[in-house]
Amino acid sequence: MAHVLVLKLCGRCYLVTADAVYQGIGTGMHSPLVFDKYVAPARLRPQVWRLVLGIALAILVYLAWMAAMGVALWLVLGLDELEAAMNSVGLGRTPWSLLGLLFTFVGMALGAFAAVHWVHKRSIASLFGPRALVLRDFAAGVGLFMLVTIPSALIVLALVDVTPGVAWSTWLVFLPLALLGLLIQTGAEEILFRGYLQQQLAARFLTRWVWMVLPSILFGLVHYAPAEMGDSAWLLVFATGFFGLLLADLTARSGSIGLAWGLHFANNFVAMLIFTTGEALDGLAPFRLPFGPQDGGIMGWMVLMDIAGMVLVYFLCRRMLRGR
Repeated sequence: MAHVLVLKLCGRCYLVTADAVYQGIGTGMHSPLVFDKYVAPARLRPQVWRLVLGIALAILVYLAWMAAMGVALWLVLGLDELEAAMNSVGLGRTPWSLLGLLFTFVGMALGAFAAVHWVHKRSIASLFGPRALVLRDFAAGVGLFMLVTIPSALIVLALVDVTPGVAWSTWLVFLPLALLGLLIQTGAEEILFRGYLQQQLAARFLTRWVWMVLPSILFGLVHYAPAEMGDSAWLLVFATGFFGLLLADLTARSGSIGLAWGLHFANNFVAMLIFTTGEALDGLAPFRLPFGPQDGGIMGWMVLMDIAGMVLVYFLCRRMLRGR
């Protein structure tokens, strides 16, 4: 007869077998118990059909939110201006259009919330992990990322002939809304990929090739944008998927989405609100690099440097998590 443990998470209790608690042994994780506490709520209803239905519901809610935003723009701007406004939001080349793009991700978060609440019958809070852990790890993720990135940014400013983007006065005015938008955008992606998908797949499948790699591949593919990125589109998909893989592993080791969310937030802050290539998502960047996705050779080296930086930050995070 299997021993049963009671795990308390987000104010609710979950029954988990001892086999489930220790099934992470041998997968290379520092503490299988940490990840099993994180996955425990998903084990109550781990059926694949529920996951498929949950994904479908999440997509439906996301599309409904996008439609609601479209209706709001239509009421404010009128039908004649609607198409131009939607195209502008898609590119994010002005402050307001970039904010609009970031706030479309409210629908992604709401979709994940609807899936866990209506399909899996578990609390929305269980997508995040323990609140105190999320907040602490988020701050640590931002701090460690900036520790590595700030020296690199200073080197770029010293060696690369960057051109000015948005005025600093405009940047400061829009900064509070931009930070909120980044919190929503990065949080929504972490909730869906490192929260919902990773938890539900880990509840059903033992191998990390399913619960860690599959969401990371999907994470990379949803960033495929050939219209904006040209020949560099697949290169950036690879880099994004690799980043997602590192975030998935750190989520498993830390027991919450906080660390992944902090790293993701800091990365996008630099990529959207500091340096851009001027092709898209540059509506609030004060610096523009003198090359873009069409410069395949330079972009290749930049992506390699970004990956090297990601790996360095990853190992710093691993060191921080020792003993958890």
